[in-house]
Amino acid sequence: MTYILGGWQSDFADNWTRKGWDTAAAFAETISQGLAAVDLEPSDIESGHVGNFAGELFAGQGLLGGFFALAHPDFNGMPTARHEAACASGSVAILAAASEIEAGRYDLACVVGIEQMRNVSGEQAARNLGAAAWAGYEYLDTPFAWPKAFSDLADEYEQRYGLDYRHLMAISENNFANAKRNPNAQTRKYTFAPESFTENDEVNPIVVGRTRKMDCGQITDGSAVIFLASEKRAAAYAKQRGVGLESIPRITGWGHRSAPIAFANKVRASADQPYVFPQMRRAIEDARARAGVALDQIDAVETHDCFAATEYMAIDHLGLTAPGESWKAIEAGDIAMGGKLPINPSGGLIGLGHPVGATGVRMALDAAKQVSGKAGDYQVDGARTVQTLNIGGSATTTVSFIVSA
Repeated sequence: MTYILGGWQSDFADNWTRKGWDTAAAFAETISQGLAAVDLEPSDIESGHVGNFAGELFAGQGLLGGFFALAHPDFNGMPTARHEAACASGSVAILAAASEIEAGRYDLACVVGIEQMRNVSGEQAARNLGAAAWAGYEYLDTPFAWPKAFSDLADEYEQRYGLDYRHLMAISENNFANAKRNPNAQTRKYTFAPESFTENDEVNPIVVGRTRKMDCGQITDGSAVIFLASEKRAAAYAKQRGVGLESIPRITGWGHRSAPIAFANKVRASADQPYVFPQMRRAIEDARARAGVALDQIDAVETHDCFAATEYMAIDHLGLTAPGESWKAIEAGDIAMGGKLPINPSGGLIGLGHPVGATGVRMALDAAKQVSGKAGDYQVDGARTVQTLNIGGSATTTVSFIVSA
């Protein structure tokens, strides 16, 4: 079992270029603030992992593991690695660090998720992010690969089950409302007119296909860091601070599945199955099975909502409704704060922001905050078990964690 000692998240409203920061400066700040937040020294850390998708495309920078030793000389010589799985990069970095701990190689690992995305135009950012689609084969007729891909997902739901755009906008409205409570949310100061959450072409224009402006997650500069420990190391950490080991959040279950990179291949393969993305459903169930929990034991979910249609899909894949019936949970208020299963109390990718490589780490950090009662104004009352759902590409890579305390 792997414990989460804590961590830190940057303010997702920051624009690093305007602050005069490059990747190295943001990385150093993340490490410094993270260590201070958990009261650890650089010399305590035995292994370092970085989740990052497109550093080469946005900043011309690869080999991000090398920034540990640049951030502090005590990291010189420490083993490090960078992990890439598109929007699931941060979660894959956590899997790698946890695997090392479970194998007994190390007792304390640092996992950083980081992405700089606001240093280029929106259209260039969209092209960079399109590298997670099948290059040269998918979405060649648009510069906006992911708005088109998740427009296609909305089309698939329309064809299989029917889809009302009002339900997609209810998801966006809920996530923006949750983000108001989060002091690190990119959109916490945004204001919207009621017409913003309608098919009004003036205030909610079409980006491509069925995807409109208010369907979309945010282009974000941001980072997050968590510190993972073995049971032995977590027990020592707890003893030194006069707290019980049971008070420290732990990863009790995980699921990790992959599917073909092409969206059309995935949808074609699932045509006669109940779930649009069966591998995602398997990852969700794997995590719960390993943790020994059922849906009714989960108190909140931090899920991928790169677009409103993504969360709509996640609702039924999580099992909150039957396939194609996500609208029932939305209309019943089940996903709202105070509902049956609050989804994205943080604000999610739509409200909080989506620095791609950081998202999986940020989700795990928010889950740890929730189960330890440290989520502040977006705390879910009584939360003891939280599930994360992080996807890369068009559900090509899915990673899910169960975090409990």
